This record gives sequence, C-alpha cells and structure tokens, in this order.
Amino acid sequence: MPASHLEPHTTVEIIDTLSHGQIDLQGLLPWSTNYTFLGVVTRGEVQLLAVYKPCAGERPLWDFPTGTLCQREVAAYCVSAALGWDLVPPTVLREGPHGPGSVQLFIDCDAEQHYFTLKESHRETFKMMAIFDALLNNTDRKGGHCLIDRNGKVWAIDHGVTFHPEPKLRTVIWDYAGESIPPKLLEDMASMQAQLEQHGTVADRLAELLSADEIQAFEGRLAELLEAGRFPEPNSDWYTVPWPPV
Repeated sequence: MPASHLEPHTTVEIIDTLSHGQIDLQGLLPWSTNYTFLGVVTRGEVQLLAVYKPCAGERPLWDFPTGTLCQREVAAYCVSAALGWDLVPPTVLREGPHGPGSVQLFIDCDAEQHYFTLKESHRETFKMMAIFDALLNNTDRKGGHCLIDRNGKVWAIDHGVTFHPEPKLRTVIWDYAGESIPPKLLEDMASMQAQLEQHGTVADRLAELLSADEIQAFEGRLAELLEAGRFPEPNSDWYTVPWPPV
C-alpha cells in the first residue's frame, strides 16, 4: 500500500511526487459535493495516495468564480506552510487525468474521529485552526473536515470555498470566540504579514492562485486579527455554522 502520511518521506519529496508523478486513479470518493478522486501517484520509487479534485468536476456556485475551487485548495496549503502551522496536507495544482486540478496527500485517518470528538484533547491545534479559518474566510469548516491520522496528528482538509473577499466565515469552531489569541500564533501571523510584503515568498504564489481583491481582503483580515489580538466572534448577519455540522 502506498504511503498516505508524511513519514518516511520529506515534505519536499512529497511535493515533488505530487507535482510530477504519474497519477493512477482508483475511483471516486463518496459523499463529495464535487468530483473527488482517490489516486496513486508514483515517481521513481515513491508512491503516495492522493486526493485529486479536477477543476472540470467542480459544481458551479453563485458566490465563487467557476473553476477556482482547486486553486483555493492550494492557496490554503500555501498559507498553512508559510505560517509554519502544518495544518493542511501537502497540496499542488497540476494537470491530471481529467484536466487541471488540485492534488493533495491523502491522510490515512480514523474515520470515527472529527472535531467534536477531538476538541477537548487537541485544544491548542484547534485554536490554531480557528485563526486559520478566520484568515482564509472559510465558509465551510465542518467537524468532518478535521482529521486525525494514525500518528495522532490533526489535519484540516476541504478548503475549496475560502478566500472570498466578503465576510463569510462559517465554522463549527467557535469555542474560543472573544478569547485572546496565543502569543505564538500572533508571532507567526506577524511573520506572514512581513512575507506578504516581499517578492519571492508566499505573496508571489498567492498572486498566481487568487484574484487581487481576494488577496487584499486576506491581508485585511490578517491585519485586523493582529490588531484585535482576539479570536473572532460569530456575526449575526449571516449563518455562522455550516450544515450539517459534521
């Protein structure tokens, strides 16, 4: 069976394999809104299980430009990596069997576990995830989008409906609303803010994946969170919890 978590490969090896390896599709994953395939990606002696979401298989949405969800998946990974938070599995944008799409490392997880079963034992990780979703303006953080792998690490998946320029945060993680953001997370966010002002950093990659107004809104959310120093609170102007919650 191909590897489905980071060990024993480095992140660089995983990204290289996902980007350039041969994709052999195994079938559709069930219960997905858009066409989502499980595949084996092979490059040399490295084989990985991966999730392939082709642009052509995206269901049109009224509030997101058609064919951009896969780019948002990759942008979420870029932000996670730039923050040093390691929340999103390695994800790339590339040509696949059904055209361009996102290819993300498959996480071999305990299917019985989700946010509501894990939140008490992984509070620090979920504080990080709550801020991450606020930065991304995630419109669909369900409990089932929080996975725990066989090594006990928590991951965040499904970021296709993120980075909208208008406020749309919808999540199940409101446990920390109004609390102070931990200093280490603020330090990481300030570091990312500095990166966004430099060429050759995450700023250039986001410019390839998102529109100018989406990037401007992202930078604005980052600045607001840094200034407030507190977790966001639910807004009564829209539905702030996704349905179903898991």
